[in-house]
Amino acid sequence: MSKIIEITKSAEEYLAKLVKDKNIGVIKMEVQRNFAPKNNFLQNYPNAERGNEFDVDGEKYFIPLSKQEVFIKQYPNASSATNPNATFNRDMFTKDMSEIAKLTENSLKTYYGRDDIQVKTLDKVRTPEEQAEALGLFYPPDPSSKKYSTLGGNIACNAGGMRCVKYGVTRDYVLGLNGFLADGSPFKFGLPIKKYVSGLNLRDLLIGSEGTLGVITSANLKLIPKPEKRWTGMFAFKSEAAALKAVVGLFKVGVSPSILEFLDRQSVSCAEKLTGKAIFEGQPRSSILLVELDGCSAEVRRQRKCLLDYMTDLAASHREARTEAQAEKLWQVRRTCSQSMFSLADTKLNEDVVVPLNKQAALIRYTIALKKEIGLATPTFGHAGDGNLHVHIMYNRASKADAKKAKAGIHKLMQKVIDLGGVITGEHGIGLAKAPFMGMQHSQAEIAAMRSVKKALDPLGILNPGKIFEPFEVWDHELVDVQLPWDHR
Repeated sequence: MSKIIEITKSAEEYLAKLVKDKNIGVIKMEVQRNFAPKNNFLQNYPNAERGNEFDVDGEKYFIPLSKQEVFIKQYPNASSATNPNATFNRDMFTKDMSEIAKLTENSLKTYYGRDDIQVKTLDKVRTPEEQAEALGLFYPPDPSSKKYSTLGGNIACNAGGMRCVKYGVTRDYVLGLNGFLADGSPFKFGLPIKKYVSGLNLRDLLIGSEGTLGVITSANLKLIPKPEKRWTGMFAFKSEAAALKAVVGLFKVGVSPSILEFLDRQSVSCAEKLTGKAIFEGQPRSSILLVELDGCSAEVRRQRKCLLDYMTDLAASHREARTEAQAEKLWQVRRTCSQSMFSLADTKLNEDVVVPLNKQAALIRYTIALKKEIGLATPTFGHAGDGNLHVHIMYNRASKADAKKAKAGIHKLMQKVIDLGGVITGEHGIGLAKAPFMGMQHSQAEIAAMRSVKKALDPLGILNPGKIFEPFEVWDHELVDVQLPWDHR
């Protein structure tokens, strides 16, 4: 296994400032980290040479460059290992981006041209959405790993989440990025202003590049007003086809959910086995849709009525939350599914594929057929509102026969997704695990264009090396037994 060389041991204490405006806000996040201890770096690592120096508040910082097998890895996801781009496949230096150093009000004043904005200092820096909500504002991106992942990782992977159906992904809330190219040259792509079309849009190029094109040290984020009210409902269906048919028609009747989640019967069965009771009394193993509506009170009331009227002849049963505690109980069903799958086998492969909304039913029909073909369970749940479904293939790690069937199943699944007009990843990225499927999704010309961009911005190949383009078969490497915090049994 590759060893991880930590070169970021210290960071200054950080100050958090958030600015409140009655309509909208922007926060600027600056990460102040010594990328390498200047006094002993060259002595301890003779294969590396010093890169460009730069100053942050009077402190000297620099990015090391590579002479031999010395690489820089942004470790964007803290303790999260969901994203295959956060996995180490060779010896490399790591740059820890887990501590956000500053939230400043200057970019807000730039954005609005106002000097009358009040500044509130927070004693403890939490996630962007927690800080925003404390001031009546809202940062919509909500990846499921947000308790473990970092903002830098979310930008590097263009993280999604459950609210994408209404609000979009991380890219939709990034106005500007600051950081450094592989040679240490500083960059500023975008600004905290509403219009910016000067030159090529390299800001959006870096978002979702999985740490392979540059080192992001700060970001200007857009905040929006916090929704006044939220409503949650759960609907049971006799089959996956019925549930996904309801999804397609939902948008046609004018309902705009902030969350629309799907659970197939395999997933529901696992959750019911774990808890020992049916989610809907008298209707075990239903396929389920979880719906959240948000907005002003009048709009939520209108959409709730529209939704319930629409579901009357489609859903076998439904339940709605009257309080936040009841809503949390409904969402616990969704969270239980992931950990409960281990009743089927001790190892799972989680594939975050995306297909058009009207092809989701076809995909689920295929996962059920695949289960029969390879003899392994394929429980599936995900974000039905945007077609991003998480297909799991469950197998026992100690069984070579199971591993062989799981590998074959993943290849078959990826091809089916592409045939349906979809994409092999919607949230997790390519990294190592999905590199073998790049040639299935993209033409040689498309991949060559991507490689050209990588070569232009990182000619030495020192930023998150070996990812995306180099074939890597996880099956050919020794597996490490790791228990992820969201998959605890």
